[in-house]
Amino acid sequence: MHRIHLRTVILIAAAPSAAFAQDTARTPAADPIAQLVTRLDLERYKATIKGLTQFGDRRQGTARNRAAVDWIEQQLRSYGCSDVSRLTYDFQVPPPRAPGGGERPDSARRPARDTTRGAGGSRYRGIRARTGVNNDSLRQPDATLRKLNAEPSASGERQEVYCTKVGATHPEEMYIIGAHMDGIGWGEAANDDGSGTAIVMELARIFSSADVHTERSIRFALWNNEETGLNGARAYVAQRQQLQGKEDPAGSGRYPEPKWLGMIQHDMMLFDHGMPRADGSLSPEQRPEADVNIEFQSSAKFAEGAQRLAWTLQQANEKYATDYPASVGAHMTNTDSGPFQDLVAAISLRENERGAQIGAGWDPNWHQPTDRYATYSDKDFRLGLNAAQTTLAGVAQLVGATIK
Repeated sequence: MHRIHLRTVILIAAAPSAAFAQDTARTPAADPIAQLVTRLDLERYKATIKGLTQFGDRRQGTARNRAAVDWIEQQLRSYGCSDVSRLTYDFQVPPPRAPGGGERPDSARRPARDTTRGAGGSRYRGIRARTGVNNDSLRQPDATLRKLNAEPSASGERQEVYCTKVGATHPEEMYIIGAHMDGIGWGEAANDDGSGTAIVMELARIFSSADVHTERSIRFALWNNEETGLNGARAYVAQRQQLQGKEDPAGSGRYPEPKWLGMIQHDMMLFDHGMPRADGSLSPEQRPEADVNIEFQSSAKFAEGAQRLAWTLQQANEKYATDYPASVGAHMTNTDSGPFQDLVAAISLRENERGAQIGAGWDPNWHQPTDRYATYSDKDFRLGLNAAQTTLAGVAQLVGATIK
């Protein structure tokens, strides 16, 4: 009797444990954001950058720039991105510099530059190397590329492409993901800004998949004329700002310009090899502590919201990026998020801090003939891929992305 009772107790006690083990063995609910991140692929990212480099430096106001705009539009349409559109504006090429190579007459009263601080208010630290824009065609040793880049800019009409993932619940609200597709320097503009353009295009491809649903809308914008002073982004703001949140036609449920909730720019995403050495040279390898720099501008009207947006992406990086961490800084400047920063929360992603590092010579290929696809290694391209993972994961969270 005692043995039967003991066995009964053992069976009763074991039953809950067995049930618990069975429950924990079940596959947990799939994380849609993690699934979306796995759809980013290094080779596809590289191929998109390579495709952009077929048009050389894509300098604004040239046939090669217009051909690149056509190609970007074709790619976006092939992804199924809806409402593929072009924004058209006029740009007049500034007159040449005054005789003798000095500054233009209209800049004669420009205040002296503060050489202790970089753009956006950041402070220079450590060793600085010389930076500048290469305008000498003969510094490009590749004769074929030199010929491709030979046509100079001409004044006149400019165009830039954008498309939209329409939100299912709140189509009247959107986040803007941007990068500039034009370049300078007599290279291929592979990093500045083929690397950012490819991120935007790859995110457009993934979010445009038929099985991906979002509560809010996302706009994917490929700005033109960044190198001349953010003119493409400025034109977009000038033409589209007042259209925000207006249904057109009334009762249609269509919002040609949904209300801006945030703007995320990508500009130079590949090269984080560290500070220049004393002789001005840099390490040939991506540094082990390389990171994705997420910046907001602390003096902007929407600085508080921009800071929150930056930390959202940083936290997304911690959870979903595969190789490189992200850091947040307060000195965003000199990129296409600038025209948005006093209108909406705006941030930028870069390979380095814009003022304190890029401006101090951390990237020797910046605006140079060496900014070519072949210059970069898979470690470099992987930094850009991690930036794509960061933005994709952060935005997917913000727009309520699901896979059905």
